[in-house]
Amino acid sequence: MYRFTPKAPERVRAVSWFGRAAVTLALIPLVSACSMLNVGRIPSQRLAEGEVPTPIGAMVRNNRTPMEGAIACFADHLTAMRKSNAAGSPVISVGDIKDFTGKYSINEGNAVTQGGSLMVYSALGKLNGVVRIAERFDSAIAERELGYMDRRQLGDGRAHDVSGQRVPWVPYFGGTIAQTDFYIIGGITEVNYNIRSGGAELGVDNIGAKSRVFNQSIAVDLRIVNARTLMVEKTVSLTKQFAGYEVGINVFRFFGKSLFDVNLGAKGQEPLQLGIRAALEEATLRLVGAATGVDPEPCLDVVTRRIPDQSAEEMRGQFLQVWPPKPLVGRPMTVLGGTAVVENAPYLNALVSSPSRASNIGANFQVLFEFGDVSIIGPMQTVLDQIAAEAAKGSVVITIVSRDTENWDPAKRDSLLEQRLAVLNALLSLRGVAPETTKVTWRPIKNDSTMQRIGAGLQYLARVQVN
Repeated sequence: MYRFTPKAPERVRAVSWFGRAAVTLALIPLVSACSMLNVGRIPSQRLAEGEVPTPIGAMVRNNRTPMEGAIACFADHLTAMRKSNAAGSPVISVGDIKDFTGKYSINEGNAVTQGGSLMVYSALGKLNGVVRIAERFDSAIAERELGYMDRRQLGDGRAHDVSGQRVPWVPYFGGTIAQTDFYIIGGITEVNYNIRSGGAELGVDNIGAKSRVFNQSIAVDLRIVNARTLMVEKTVSLTKQFAGYEVGINVFRFFGKSLFDVNLGAKGQEPLQLGIRAALEEATLRLVGAATGVDPEPCLDVVTRRIPDQSAEEMRGQFLQVWPPKPLVGRPMTVLGGTAVVENAPYLNALVSSPSRASNIGANFQVLFEFGDVSIIGPMQTVLDQIAAEAAKGSVVITIVSRDTENWDPAKRDSLLEQRLAVLNALLSLRGVAPETTKVTWRPIKNDSTMQRIGAGLQYLARVQVN
């Protein structure tokens, strides 16, 4: 029997054929990956003659997070609450939100953002005017211009009358900078790598595949402080986990006389700084809720794992009818039929025991007395005109408040309140409201030193009803 034995060159050719076939099969996923990357399809534009085309990527857009719906909802509820109790918008500023993680790499720099304060400012700005924002983080330009003004170097192109003389510099008499009611401070306190990871890798003859998943987390700790008393109103500590994955295949071997090293794969991770921004936004909502007395928890229920297509500003007005504004549990103020009620004042709550009674007590107004003052001036005169007009139609409830910086002993507070009530009655009498129709329905008992806080920076003094 004759047996055919291939010669050595024929064996080499056979091996080479199998090698080329294997390389061809290995290149198929590579070509597919290139097509997925859309190589050559990125738009580009030649901006000037002689320049190479510049790739043009995606358009600029609003920096949205999963918190957009919750922010819009909370802003709607704050607006509704403010209309119902006639309270003003608190002035809130932001301190230095620092990176306290200590994570730093020589090659990549800081692990987490150094712009925490800017993110909190942006979160307050997304409330779209419901709270007023005071600049305290970087006031260098304003302080420099105040220095120019003090040296009479600052002008606005116009002449000003100062003591009967026309001068080219801008005069300054003080008192133009609005004070802050509350400020937010804190920091990014944790970044934890690989809190849990896992995967699988399989290889045969230097040909293999791998798959890996991993998780990490961050934490933020913020607090809101009363700027007048330096008392911490609320602290918030939030954490968020991030997930990532990595898959790939690799070939590292000889085919014939040629060595092939092929690696294909993909990996992805939720953006770390985007997650930090979302955590800071939620913390901001909780802190503003503590300062204003409006519970943000119902609005946090609308948060999903998906980033909305609209910004918070574009979503405003969509949540007004979803549920009524809910007062924050444990805060001093709630709203019953539009009337402010201090929850820790049993003498007052006994007068309005149910929403049904509160809803029938008439129009509601708030009269503010400045620190230690018994006069009613400025915008409050307009409020008195409105009270008189409503009193001609029916019952009116007047809430008397002052700044919470007033902290008198009970005797002095009671004496000052008597004077304020007398001034209020006199001014209403001048507007046609008979004194006998005015009745004090609540005031603190004489030996009670408790301050009944209401809203941002105010305290509750008394309630008056006009029938």
